[in-house]
Amino acid sequence: MADIERHHSNHRMSQSVTHNGTVYLAGQVGTAGASVAKQTQDCLDQIDALLAEVGSDKTRILQTVIWLADMADFAEMNSVWDAWVPQGHTPARACGEAKLAKPEFTVEIIVTAAL
Repeated sequence: MADIERHHSNHRMSQSVTHNGTVYLAGQVGTAGASVAKQTQDCLDQIDALLAEVGSDKTRILQTVIWLADMADFAEMNSVWDAWVPQGHTPARACGEAKLAKPEFTVEIIVTAAL
């Protein structure tokens, strides 16, 4: 049986979990109250750091789920995403609107990647 490793854990959640060659990241949020672009970049920076910690990177992302507090922010979020995502390595992706944990959050990004 493959080991399960949890990283940056507390009583509620882990920021990343690895199992059987796959890394699962918790939803990443940015600086509360910042612009959509800044929050998106914060999320992507955190994703880069968490993936690097376990020996992966953004070229190995399999799937991304993006939650926006308001779909009117889709173009602003995508302008940052498009500059970050490596062409030729774009993951399967979904994006929807959801009420996020705090009203100050506008973007949350969840990633699953190969190790």
